[in-house]
Amino acid sequence: MNQDKFKLQLDENGEGAFVLEENGARDAEMVVSINGSTMTVHHTEVSERLRGKGVAGELLNTMVQYARDHNLKVVPRCAFVHTAFQRHPDQYEDVWKR
Repeated sequence: MNQDKFKLQLDENGEGAFVLEENGARDAEMVVSINGSTMTVHHTEVSERLRGKGVAGELLNTMVQYARDHNLKVVPRCAFVHTAFQRHPDQYEDVWKR
């Protein structure tokens, strides 16, 4: 899966998601909101047909790279992201807003 397939869709209030859509169907999403220099990750979901293929991890990597590129700190309210940050604190220390 190519990370370029994930698109960030945000509304005027800074709410939206990193999404993977094919043929008009949303196959994966990481729901986020951005307020100032903080990105809150609320939820991650991957369609049944793509589960177990590393898509959630690729969404995580895409979100973290976006945060780094835009000097954002991440509040991981999503259990998946929070667990990843806890398991690899050194890897995410620069973006993790504890």
